[in-house]
Amino acid sequence: MTDLQRRHPTLLKSAPELGPVVRERRKSQSLRIDDAAGLLGVSVDLMSRLENGQGSVRLDKALAVLDGLGLALMVLPKEHPWAREAGSNKLSASATDDKA
Repeated sequence: MTDLQRRHPTLLKSAPELGPVVRERRKSQSLRIDDAAGLLGVSVDLMSRLENGQGSVRLDKALAVLDGLGLALMVLPKEHPWAREAGSNKLSASATDDKA
């Protein structure tokens, strides 16, 4: 997880975009996928599908993984200042990534 993602919200526009956020958070905690799955009470298959954006994952299971990794899911109107800020941060982050 980049420093920018740790400090600022991340705006996701599709379900597969959640996977890299989950994977980076898990890795930042030095957890192997099987260890994380065991600690969070989900299967390794579910963790893999969530991290790779493949197949469907029940919302309650995804929320349990996010909570267990210390992440939160927020739902707000697109016009909310936090949503606009997260969108602008994502653009800034990709511009920074392009320069690297």
